[in-house]
Amino acid sequence: MLYNPITIANYFIQKAFDEGISMTPMKILKLVYIANGWYLGYRGESLISERSQAWQYGPVISSVYDAFKCYGRFEIQKMFLPNEILQNELKKLMEDKYVSTFLNSVWNIYKKYTGIQLSELTHQNNTPWSQTYHKFGSFTTIPNDLIETHYKEKISTAKVNG
Repeated sequence: MLYNPITIANYFIQKAFDEGISMTPMKILKLVYIANGWYLGYRGESLISERSQAWQYGPVISSVYDAFKCYGRFEIQKMFLPNEILQNELKKLMEDKYVSTFLNSVWNIYKKYTGIQLSELTHQNNTPWSQTYHKFGSFTTIPNDLIETHYKEKISTAKVNG
């Protein structure tokens, strides 16, 4: 099942609230992107129903950006649940043991990072963002196959080094 990226964002925001961890718009943007990347790497399919774009300051899922940009650089104060459809999807996600376990793993690895630190991770040379942005410029869709390949390489490297 493809999830609305806002649903994935809300899942991480709820985790942040539950654990007393600061969540900014930049951090949530990067967490949703990274979660989708790992999902592509492990499953070969997207977690979210929207494609990532290469913006000047990194990979962005525009609906997540639009939902939380009102907070600027400050901490997000509430989940974005504008309608019953998203509320129901969040309930379904929480009942989906595979995806919720997967997201919990991503959360446990990346929750300690700030938005800026996560941004630095996604801005490194040869990341899908850097390849797309430097070749095609801002607001270009980052191909999922490029993201998938990048995360499969990270998985492969972790297995060799682990």
